[in-house]
Amino acid sequence: MDTTYLGMELRSPLVASAGPLSQTVDGVRELADTGMGAVVLYSLFEEQVLAQAERDTLLEELNSESFPEATSYFPDIVDPEATSPAQAYLSLVERAAAAIDVPLIASLNASGTGSWVGFARQLADAGASALELNIYFVPGDVTLPGTDVEARHLEIVAAVKQAVDIPVAVKLSPFFSSVGNFALQLVEAGADGLVLFNRFLQPSVDTEQLSVVPGVSLSSPADAKVPRTWIATLRNRTSVSLAATSGVETADDVAAYLLAGADVVMTTSSLVRHGAGYARRLIDGLDDWMLRKEFGSVADFRGLLAVPADTDPTASARAGYVSALERAKSTYGSLRG
Repeated sequence: MDTTYLGMELRSPLVASAGPLSQTVDGVRELADTGMGAVVLYSLFEEQVLAQAERDTLLEELNSESFPEATSYFPDIVDPEATSPAQAYLSLVERAAAAIDVPLIASLNASGTGSWVGFARQLADAGASALELNIYFVPGDVTLPGTDVEARHLEIVAAVKQAVDIPVAVKLSPFFSSVGNFALQLVEAGADGLVLFNRFLQPSVDTEQLSVVPGVSLSSPADAKVPRTWIATLRNRTSVSLAATSGVETADDVAAYLLAGADVVMTTSSLVRHGAGYARRLIDGLDDWMLRKEFGSVADFRGLLAVPADTDPTASARAGYVSALERAKSTYGSLRG
């Protein structure tokens, strides 16, 4: 059931995505012990890296006055022994990578370029086998052109790729005017793989308290439709690795993603619901499905339902839309608008 992702040979196409279960060495080890092909650590945010850099700069400035007569030698605004989130993350990468026998993928969440990019190099030096770059940029400025949003993404990818020599996968959102074209632009900018898709956190509204309520919701199988569609579209139009994420609850969800053309299938929500050990059920279920369908390896069926390279993808999507409406007539009546 082995597969290849970002140039790495994995024992399984199921990968633990960034989430709350990968925040400790024990948590990472437990995920690896289930048979996962790789483990992605929880995300470190660029703001946390920048805070560490500011703290280091302040300590240097304070210590520059460290001579016997210095009146300000005992600063009380910075604790040099305190461990920052960035330092803790580097330590976790180093310890977790040594504790498991599958690739450990570090995750950086960013929204712009800057001095934090150099931290990617430190993650590689600490033992990360690859880096997942989660670009979470929600343009709240409605006057910002879409081309500027895309340009920022491309700048981030190019800067990180220049800083590291390990594979870099880009986790992006589906909210671009031409998702397929932009995905290929990310590849041209240096991305070794694409993770489809990021899920922006969308708040709820409390109608009694008249307030906006932020929160995180776990994905459901319905959330797999959009990433699966684009994976099927891109599979035969790029040679980089494609990772699926969101909407995995059963082994059938894993199989569907692989049929669409995913190299690996990532999950966190199902593990949060059922525990890390649930990964073994997904892997065993996929193995049973392969036996029933007489597939000897993942390569035998990966991309079997992807859009063929010689097919007009726009015409294919249009034909699927019309076909769906025709099929729905028997259930819902006419849906023509």
